[in-house]
Amino acid sequence: MSNSTIIMEFFLMEFSSIRELQVLHAILFLLIYIATLMGNLLTVTAIVTDPQLHSPMYFFLSNLSLLDLGCISVTLPKFIVNSLTGNQSISLLGCCAQVFFSIFFGATEIALLVVMSYDRFVAICHPLHYGVIMTPYRCLWAAIGSWVSGFIYSSAHTGNMFHLPFSGSNMIHQFFCDIPHVLKVSSSEVRNTEYVLLVTSFTLILFCFGFLVVSYTYIFSTVFKMPSEEGRYKALSTCSPQLIIFLLFLLSGMVTVFSPLSDTSPVQNLLIAMTYTILPPFMNPIIYSLRNMKIKNALARIIKMTFSPKNMPISKTIKK
Repeated sequence: MSNSTIIMEFFLMEFSSIRELQVLHAILFLLIYIATLMGNLLTVTAIVTDPQLHSPMYFFLSNLSLLDLGCISVTLPKFIVNSLTGNQSISLLGCCAQVFFSIFFGATEIALLVVMSYDRFVAICHPLHYGVIMTPYRCLWAAIGSWVSGFIYSSAHTGNMFHLPFSGSNMIHQFFCDIPHVLKVSSSEVRNTEYVLLVTSFTLILFCFGFLVVSYTYIFSTVFKMPSEEGRYKALSTCSPQLIIFLLFLLSGMVTVFSPLSDTSPVQNLLIAMTYTILPPFMNPIIYSLRNMKIKNALARIIKMTFSPKNMPISKTIKK
């Protein structure tokens, strides 16, 4: 046995050594976190409570909002607490949990985006068969399959990354346990196995990406052949938000893969981290709520029911 110390906690990168900036930073991201929670919770509430939104497209959208709630809650609360307390440490178990849930929600979102693209493909390219193909039973199992596949994928990666003890550096040059930075301080055996898993995973991701490209190619080809301008606009309005989210997710993934692992500045690391941990969950409800009239109407009804004063009893006067 070597005389190395087994690591039981890690130290995350500090945004700034100035206390006032740390508090300001915590308040700013707390507001972003609250806004993201409210946006996604309102979206889920509108879909659940409004019977007009009980359709496959909105069912998958509610699952996407739940994923966004989980995704931003993995890193941001710890991020805010560390900034307020000035304590940048995170336990080994906490780091393992961050890695597991980051992969879990990310992989599930990829699978769900594939399902959502197929839903729009059937709705636009084969509208007469939509009710037969996208039954509630099949939609439920498609959503369950997305969540289960994300769980299996995350379990394989997290189990490999943490099955051997860490005995090198315990400094992670990021504001949370980011996967590339955790691999950087892991053993060479873990890194070699993880690279094999990543190559295998890359094949599956390419398949998903190819499926999305083919689906949207058929969708746009069908849309542009529609004789009615109103029909084209309606079809595009239902699938364009999903395409925007997919492109946003793809951009986030590219930033994750190609971001430098060297000891970059805290501000640069913060901007990189924001691109793939905060921006997609924050933007998704905005993309759907501002572009979808049904969701806006449902939200307006919820707000009206919540804040409007209760009707006062009116007494009737009987004239003799």
